[in-house]
Amino acid sequence: MSQSLGHHISNDTIRDYIIETREFAEAQTPYDIALIGDYNIGGDVWSVKPLLEEIGLNVKATWTGDGEMERIAATHQVKLNIIHCYRSMNYMARVMEEKYGIPWVELNFFGPTKIRQSLRALAERFDDRIKENVEKAIAKYDPIMLAVIDEYRPRLEGKTVMLYVGGLRPRHTVNAYEDLGMTVVGSGYEFAHSDDYERTSPEMPEATVIYDDASEHELEHFVEKLRPSLVGSGIKEKYLFQKMGIPFRQMHSWDYSGPYHAYNGFPIFARDVDMAVNSPTWSLVKSPF
Repeated sequence: MSQSLGHHISNDTIRDYIIETREFAEAQTPYDIALIGDYNIGGDVWSVKPLLEEIGLNVKATWTGDGEMERIAATHQVKLNIIHCYRSMNYMARVMEEKYGIPWVELNFFGPTKIRQSLRALAERFDDRIKENVEKAIAKYDPIMLAVIDEYRPRLEGKTVMLYVGGLRPRHTVNAYEDLGMTVVGSGYEFAHSDDYERTSPEMPEATVIYDDASEHELEHFVEKLRPSLVGSGIKEKYLFQKMGIPFRQMHSWDYSGPYHAYNGFPIFARDVDMAVNSPTWSLVKSPF
């Protein structure tokens, strides 16, 4: 069974047996939202949720990494669903839109460029109070993010990245690397659908190599041809490429680091990428290239 099918079965179960079986105890407001498809890797939800609350929104439910069944079951009462992992949760977002009239939007909280864009796109869904709070938050955090970029970009400028991961990461993380002066030269998914690639292509630099369901053998050849400064993939690929002398970050679980989302996460992401790319240990490994 594929991971994508597993998502679908889980969504069907929530649709048929869970959602609409509870209601929120607190009074409803126009600012009630749900954060869908964030699995709280490395505490990502704990970085995004406070930011959304800082701009005046009420995060009534999170699916599913930090979720509570009572709140997932009451999600039919929110005013907007924010999707982070489109692949796993777009189906349920559409179900809730059709059945309960709840609109949804896919947002990206990786790196200051996308955080800024996402917050402003979110503000357009609400009133002037939220719009003003968004601009205040951007003004507050932009100088902090610029200081992070000033620290790490000189060490990472011109470096290249090759990605091969699942879910949202092959497109959502692109701008976070670009914020650090890096270029994504290859990206692909393990279990994507055609609509994933339709959403991914516009995020890629010109002439980026895009691959689907690549084998280990094929990935080795892509790495040999592209010669990336960093590979971001899963645990199966980690030790293969490290033994080849290529810096690597495990981009499914953030290599047991994190969070990487939102303003609290970007400094950690930048630090981890810098440590991976610029570690002096790579000079001790003889690369086959």
